[in-house]
Amino acid sequence: MALPEPSTSGRFGEFGGRYVPETLVPACLELEAAFREAWADPGFRTELDDLLRDYAGRPSPLTECHRMSEELGVRVLLKREDLNHTGSHKINNVLGQALLARRMGKTRLVAETGAGQHGVATATAAALLGMECMVYMGEVDMGRQALNVFRMRLLGAEVVPAVSGSRTLKDAVNEAMRDWVATVENTHYCLGSVMGPHPYPWMVREFHTVIGTEARAQCAALLDGGVPDVVTACVGGGSNAIGIFSGFADTDAELVGVEPAGGAAVGRGVPGVVHGMKSYLMQDEFGQVQEAQSISAGLDYPGVGPEHSHLSAIGRARYEQVTDAEVIDAFQLLSRTEGIIPALEPAHALAWISRDRAALAGRTVLLNLSGRGDKDVGQMMEILG
Repeated sequence: MALPEPSTSGRFGEFGGRYVPETLVPACLELEAAFREAWADPGFRTELDDLLRDYAGRPSPLTECHRMSEELGVRVLLKREDLNHTGSHKINNVLGQALLARRMGKTRLVAETGAGQHGVATATAAALLGMECMVYMGEVDMGRQALNVFRMRLLGAEVVPAVSGSRTLKDAVNEAMRDWVATVENTHYCLGSVMGPHPYPWMVREFHTVIGTEARAQCAALLDGGVPDVVTACVGGGSNAIGIFSGFADTDAELVGVEPAGGAAVGRGVPGVVHGMKSYLMQDEFGQVQEAQSISAGLDYPGVGPEHSHLSAIGRARYEQVTDAEVIDAFQLLSRTEGIIPALEPAHALAWISRDRAALAGRTVLLNLSGRGDKDVGQMMEILG
């Protein structure tokens, strides 16, 4: 099965939809119409492809990890999204949304960010296109990702702390959505993952299918026309995972998303509504949203994109959980064996491979290395002493 378009109501099975205040319904409808028109326009697609190639540095390479594979007994291939401009997969989606916003006549971008990579990418695109930019970031995340806060400000963005709730990603989303409600005439909300009200989960997925398309062709060249046995990626909201899954959903490859144990929306959640969508959501017996916990600021989110909930519900993908301690070990493992320092987010997927190495022995696993670890080195210095 290829990943399909959502229904006319913006649903993947029972998940998704458009749960927003009445004041935002016209904005969502306008965005869907504009995206459909742009995505069918060869001129828009060419402009985006040119930027992805000449500015972001695509295609990102496929790297085989010989030393680490030997140690694990598993053949590990990395899709190197860490080598994109700004250091993660986020630039794919942001360039697409920024071009779309300009096409719609918007002059200002607002965004939420957890680890800071989406915020950096949004600030980068705004600088490139001459747009105003405001990024909301949880106060806790601003402390542990101070380097990315400086990068955003250097790029001309205003970074605003979210001081409510857990002061992390969930709260940054709340603040960004409040801003959008108040400024919708001239502002585009550049949402950073496959979450939120329709059309965001579908639109963001489409901007990230470039990952899966490239990886499918690269794996075919390396594996004599074949596909990996397993395709894996970390999952918070889930954009990097859905991007790479999109290239292999119609194959026999097993799709495995890896969540933090303290933020396992698929693993521990139940269907609920948050941030404009129905999806699996960590909530208590009274339906109140529970706080997520992760060593990684980018995965510190109590929900998950609705398409991931659907893929889990129909059995096409499965979702594993790993602990912070396992992530710390995986972060060091890739650095030590391959000279590649991963972001803490994709280190979750590597932690699952390492933990399940016996069950994966002799198999080929493709991991989406969605970001590089520069932003996490300070945090890891404190943890590792």
